[in-house]
Amino acid sequence: MEPLPADFSPDAVAAIRARLDLVRTQRVRILFAIESGSRAWGFPSPDSDYDCRFVYVRPVSDHLVLEQARDVIEFPIESEIDAGGWDLRKALLLALGGNAVIVEWAKSQIVYEEVAGFRRRLLDLLAEIVDPAKVSRHYLGLARSHVTKIGSFSGEVKLKKLFYLIRPLVALDWMEHRGFASLPPMNLGECLDQTEVPVLASDEIRSLIDRKSQTREMESGLIPTASRAILKHATVITK
Repeated sequence: MEPLPADFSPDAVAAIRARLDLVRTQRVRILFAIESGSRAWGFPSPDSDYDCRFVYVRPVSDHLVLEQARDVIEFPIESEIDAGGWDLRKALLLALGGNAVIVEWAKSQIVYEEVAGFRRRLLDLLAEIVDPAKVSRHYLGLARSHVTKIGSFSGEVKLKKLFYLIRPLVALDWMEHRGFASLPPMNLGECLDQTEVPVLASDEIRSLIDRKSQTREMESGLIPTASRAILKHATVITK
């Protein structure tokens, strides 16, 4: 398991590990716990939240009852810590329906803990049961949702909202050029490396990533010219 990024706050990591210990007091086994959100997607700000996500299993006896326990475990968002997880059964059922979230969690390169080899085996299983065409509709739904939230491309927009639109559009471009037959990388930069997004727009997106890495999470700005044209074209297609 790779060490956590050097710029991760020790206090934040300690708070996340304390929450994971609390999860274990509920008689569940954590299969893996990773970082999701902008830090794992590759466009964090210095003040980005820590979004810890985990997958767990309950003892068999917990399933042999009429009233099932909730299939999620959540904590209130406190300060910069956002932690929550899914029961493995819930995660697999959502994956079968085309939800990309569990695939992304399994691919995250920032890992707090995991049962040795579990994510590799999970990814092998997901490759067999997940329909990429359904996942593309998941990304399409995300893109449509964030187009609505942004509204206009002509004025200033919050960089966080902009990246929440760029990410699914780049993922869709990645999938389109592979015939919607496989699943894209989780990290935006890695995904962008493997797409045919025009060079100027790609360079602008990377500049925005650099800018966001040095500004507060809710920083606003104008969308660069080439990127604006790409986004307008892409969002016409998604409507």
